[in-house]
Amino acid sequence: MPPHDGGRAAGPVPSGRRRVAISANHRPADDDRPPPASAEEGFVLLDGVTPVAPLSPADFSGQQLVAADTARDLEERLAAFEDLLESEVGDTTLYRARNVERAAGMRQLFLKFEGGNPSGTQKDRIAFAQALDAMRRSYDTIAVATCGNYGVATALAAASAGLRCLVHIPAGYHSLRTREMEELGAEIVRVPGDYENAVEVSRAQAEAEDLYDANPGGANTLIQLRAYGEIAYEIYDELRDAPAAIAVPASNGTTLAGIHHGFVSLYRRGKTSRIPRFICGSSHGKNPIVRAWRKGLPDCSDLEPEKIHETAVNEPLINWHSIDGDLALDAIRQSEGWAADASDRAMLQQARELREKEGLQVLPASTAGLLVLLARHQQEPLPGDRYVAVLTGRK
Repeated sequence: MPPHDGGRAAGPVPSGRRRVAISANHRPADDDRPPPASAEEGFVLLDGVTPVAPLSPADFSGQQLVAADTARDLEERLAAFEDLLESEVGDTTLYRARNVERAAGMRQLFLKFEGGNPSGTQKDRIAFAQALDAMRRSYDTIAVATCGNYGVATALAAASAGLRCLVHIPAGYHSLRTREMEELGAEIVRVPGDYENAVEVSRAQAEAEDLYDANPGGANTLIQLRAYGEIAYEIYDELRDAPAAIAVPASNGTTLAGIHHGFVSLYRRGKTSRIPRFICGSSHGKNPIVRAWRKGLPDCSDLEPEKIHETAVNEPLINWHSIDGDLALDAIRQSEGWAADASDRAMLQQARELREKEGLQVLPASTAGLLVLLARHQQEPLPGDRYVAVLTGRK
């Protein structure tokens, strides 16, 4: 793509950028979706997350319009966007899974269902935090690499903030969520290679053109840790203490590390009596965090890229390079937690059981942490206490 002139320019919407109102009209109809690509065209990702939910209830549609209006004063836009973030992102349901408890023989198992976020996953938390930071620093364009969910969340946040959004996607990936990004006004850039290469290309373009880089790692680490730390605060608000353990599905490790960051803060401020043990679940043999913990490695060394094979189920979990993997590994070890794998079949079955037993429509990959928690309980019954599993996406 040619360089975008004026990555930090304030004022009217950049040329070619169309302002998008966030409404139910952005929910693509099932019968209007493009047909799956052939095997020759690349890997088809049926990630299954429900399309973007309406983000403009009557009380807050005005805030969205103000935040996205680049002709307005920046302070006014920031105030409106912060109101939108606080009202629409986070504060997700903590649900006691009594039927799963009975089946597993556990006392108190709670599910933190992140599917209640606007785009259907926990990624909204960091996407809106990054968009807010971009606005504060007077950028007008936000760049990110994704294989699906983070791209939709970033496109939604950017549209709500009046920012141009540039999404880099590996050329071989064909996610049904790509169309949602486009409908939200994002510009899609196909990049040769895998996700990790897309991140490097996205970062390089952001630096060359003075665009806001919303990719994980680097200067964004603290922003994203704090955003995910809100999950810990929300759990504390409900339980009034830390649970004995918290299970989290992991890919880059940012979500797990962020929740740990939040609970450490609560403990240091005397709000909780303990820091929970952290349990990491990921796809079988395809995540550096699990491998490093299992083998007792000092850090998360990269896996061999050619041995990583994606499926429609495991894609949200796999990485040959976990960007925040060392932070997640430290959280697991410092809390005396553990990490293990989950198979595609087990994740599909667990998602089915949650639908049948608890009425929750969850993304199968989001059950990886829960599966690892339940597996340990079957091997070695856990003490009677409170346990939390984070379900990161809705189906």
